[in-house]
Amino acid sequence: MHLRLVPLALALLASPVFAQDQDPASIEAPDAEETSAAKVPLAEIRRYVAVYNAVKEAYVEPVDDKTLMQSAIRGLLFDLDPHSVYMEHDAAEEFDEASRGSYGGVGVELQRQPDGTLRVIAPIDDTPAARAGIKAGDIITAIDGKPFKPDEGDTSGPLRGEPGSKVTLTLVRDDKPKAFDVTLTRETIRIVSVKSRMLEPGYGYLRIASFQADTAADFDRQLDKLREQAGGKLRGLVIDLRSNPGGLLTSAVQIADSLLEKGKIVSTRGRVPISDAEFSATPGDRSGAAPVVVLVDAGSASASEVLAGALHDNKRARIVGSRTFGKGSVQTVLPLDNGDSVKLTTARYFTPSGKSIQALGIVPDVELHPAKDAQNGGKPDYTEASLRGHLRGDEDDAPGTNAGEVLEGDGPIIAALNELKKPPVAAKPAPPKG
Repeated sequence: MHLRLVPLALALLASPVFAQDQDPASIEAPDAEETSAAKVPLAEIRRYVAVYNAVKEAYVEPVDDKTLMQSAIRGLLFDLDPHSVYMEHDAAEEFDEASRGSYGGVGVELQRQPDGTLRVIAPIDDTPAARAGIKAGDIITAIDGKPFKPDEGDTSGPLRGEPGSKVTLTLVRDDKPKAFDVTLTRETIRIVSVKSRMLEPGYGYLRIASFQADTAADFDRQLDKLREQAGGKLRGLVIDLRSNPGGLLTSAVQIADSLLEKGKIVSTRGRVPISDAEFSATPGDRSGAAPVVVLVDAGSASASEVLAGALHDNKRARIVGSRTFGKGSVQTVLPLDNGDSVKLTTARYFTPSGKSIQALGIVPDVELHPAKDAQNGGKPDYTEASLRGHLRGDEDDAPGTNAGEVLEGDGPIIAALNELKKPPVAAKPAPPKG
């Protein structure tokens, strides 16, 4: 989940809608003279200066001040959680482009690893990466022959570029004996984040691939189209969030609002007031109160978990699939005066019931399992709980414990449809008192 500030505002990623505009300066620490909590530890600063001077004077090759200072800033973030990262100017611009849903690149969602390599969360549908067969779990070890370094910060920048230009990725895959290269031609990636179709007469299907700036509007249009195809009244709706890595928080909030008449949607809590927010539904259910099943798996992260949690806790939908990724944190993008940005984890989010899913995920009401011939047995390569330096959750699992599974193909959709057709289970009456 990402929290975006002016000019970007509050936002959500497992690597980024606008909720309210805030001046970035409003979350900066007060001057050291105003509060003891903001005082710089002078002994540590002296130690840093001593090392800085030693490097400047004695390192075997000259290092300029800018390089040293940027390395120091990256070092401030490196041992925090895996979602806090320093983004140089080009990477920050590309991040903004991605949140708008259009950019020049190959179309892949990535997670930076501690050693600087990039793990593929998921290729985006109908993009060069997807057509080339790049898979979730692949590790990108080099771009155009240049390997990564652990302290490089955001290393995905070279994937972006002018449409029509080529880029070569060096990949490592579990079922391949050695690394191999894939050359892709960049395109303008216009992410079609919502697709729809009728599964059966009266039963609609909505696939949300990611949460971008226009995803909520696309969702409403596709939902209206399904209702029209159903003759004005849907008998049921499957919302597919499998392998959806997240995106903008407000898109998830707006979609939840489209399906809820009332109730809380999500709240965020951090150490500074700007990080605290609560979102609630407004009257009006765009689906016409159609029964809803949400389909999730181990790749459903961040904004996907916000939407699933909101609909589940408000008893608006049943959750079918496998335990989700477990990313329950919010990132704030802080623009710097040189055009670079810092993406910093500043809050946790909580479902309407007050529960944090950090490093735990959302457990489905109906559990599904992958096909017997699924890649890697359907086991995810990693979850939030297995990431180095992840924030501890209220019910933090040990890495790999009770992790969800990756559910591919149409089988889970059929299972979700069958669940949708089942009559709701009536609540048992409370036993008489006395």
